[in-house]
Amino acid sequence: MAQMARTGQSLGRHIRTSSLPRRLARNVCCIWRFLSKEHFIKLRRRRFIGLAAGAAALPVVSRIARAQTYPSRPVRLIEGFGAGGTPDIVARLIGQWLSERLSQPFVVENRTGVSGNIATEAVVNAPPDGYTLLTVTTANAIGATFYEKLNFDFIRDITPVAGTMRAPYVMEVNLSVPAKTVPEFMAYAKANPGRLNMASVGSGSGTHVVGELFKMMTGVDMVHVPYRSVPFSDLIGGQVQVYFGTLPSSIELIRAGRLRALAVTTATRSQMLPEIPALGEFVPGYEASNWVGIGAPRNTPAEIVDKLNREINAALADPRIKARFADLGGTVLPGSRADFGKLIADETEKWAKLIRAAHLKAE
Repeated sequence: MAQMARTGQSLGRHIRTSSLPRRLARNVCCIWRFLSKEHFIKLRRRRFIGLAAGAAALPVVSRIARAQTYPSRPVRLIEGFGAGGTPDIVARLIGQWLSERLSQPFVVENRTGVSGNIATEAVVNAPPDGYTLLTVTTANAIGATFYEKLNFDFIRDITPVAGTMRAPYVMEVNLSVPAKTVPEFMAYAKANPGRLNMASVGSGSGTHVVGELFKMMTGVDMVHVPYRSVPFSDLIGGQVQVYFGTLPSSIELIRAGRLRALAVTTATRSQMLPEIPALGEFVPGYEASNWVGIGAPRNTPAEIVDKLNREINAALADPRIKARFADLGGTVLPGSRADFGKLIADETEKWAKLIRAAHLKAE
């Protein structure tokens, strides 16, 4: 603009000393000033549009770059039920895959207690940058209603990333229990009301609520004994008599003959234990399953969540992962993050109805 002004001043002096008529000279100067101003405005406008377009592109470029470089350091994968449980097993399998695939360690961290709520709260309060993830389970859907006073809202505060595995629970008993079938167990429990101890991995966990569903539908009276982690030592030792454990965590003990499986909780029998009946064969309408997935803190960048979803689904398509899950008695649970979000919402509603009907509350 300054250069244009100097040029205009020089042109004005030249015109005033020239032989042009005064009116014509004045018109020439006006035209120059107008054209100069318009040219400058157009130049400024084009430059502004270019800068604005570049600025608008920066967030997109930044998000893409962030997803491409993620992860650039180790990622924590927090689970809330302890070593040897289904969430821990699944977390380690998926974590190992992601570590190899993304060239950064995915470290499983066990934070047990309050049916996974301690782990969940840790992730809720973590920075939403993709470096702290949660092993999401059926217990999270149950806890949304079961616990009235939590420091977080699971549906609001955890972003669904991907499902990983679905599996039955299995009704299993100590070998000293004189029942080899569900009808025999029901008869034994009714003959001994309040004398059988039913273990779980915590009040409000899936292993607790599926047992409560059995109690409600059959009318048996058992004492609930919550643990902070899997109760296999006490179940084998006879301190507790029955446990509705997840099949992946129980299957090796069942195969080894250390525990007796009476039934699986899904609507149909498990392919891995085809000789074990479905509980619904004896208790019409009974059905429950355990599922595991991955979540992240609310406001985790969508590009990172999408990248994790793609990589986890790639793992679930791998024959080795499928075979490992099948060997544990589970099936892969692929899908978009929206699919996993719908599963969580549907399960939360399903278990809320049971909790209210059975008047279950945190102990």
